[in-house]
Amino acid sequence: MNNLAFKESPHIKPNGVEIAETILLPGDPLRAKFIAENFLENPVLFNEVRGMLGYTGEYKGKKVSVMGTGMGAPSMAIYSWELIHIFGVKNLIRIGSCGAMQDNINLYDIILAMGAATNSNYAHQFNLPGQFPITASYELLEKAKKIADGRDCSVHVGNVLSSDVFYNADKTAMEKWAAMGILAEEMETTSLYLNAASAGVKALTILTVSDHMIRHEQTTPEERQTSFTEMVDIALALV
Repeated sequence: MNNLAFKESPHIKPNGVEIAETILLPGDPLRAKFIAENFLENPVLFNEVRGMLGYTGEYKGKKVSVMGTGMGAPSMAIYSWELIHIFGVKNLIRIGSCGAMQDNINLYDIILAMGAATNSNYAHQFNLPGQFPITASYELLEKAKKIADGRDCSVHVGNVLSSDVFYNADKTAMEKWAAMGILAEEMETTSLYLNAASAGVKALTILTVSDHMIRHEQTTPEERQTSFTEMVDIALALV
């Protein structure tokens, strides 16, 4: 996407409402609405284009925004790029769900994504002369770990798989990634971390385990939308 194409067809239209320098990014726009209405003071809607709801409010006296990003690396790529380059966001915190790939991880555990393995080709556009390590902001990661350690929750720090494939025809793929120590699978961290790195801003993915890919356990869509509050508390504490 070039700047001209963006100006002709923006995907975020805040209509004069400020977007804060720190933003929480759930995949589900209804989760963004739930967070705004239950965690923020004086939330104001800043985007509803394509149903991707975004709000700006206050948390303990500091401005913070929250907006849905949709599913997959391309959707996250569009919204995070616009938030960074057009609206000046400096801290992007993905809060999402994931499928656990290790037996010592349970439903509702918290995962802090230190890095992301991927089968996405998103990094190709940067024309780098090699492979780039897709990693979180250490500053945000360190702070999030300290915050999480002070709470009554089970937290894991490590690498996740940021996949372009939801329904994988290769039934051995999960076993191969799990053997490399991958904690869980999700779909958005690759483009978020790459966009942040290329722009010199900070990004972190905080995940709640919604499914267990080994034990075939899962939560309901309603639970994923409204009950994953621990990771929201950790993310907001970073503000």
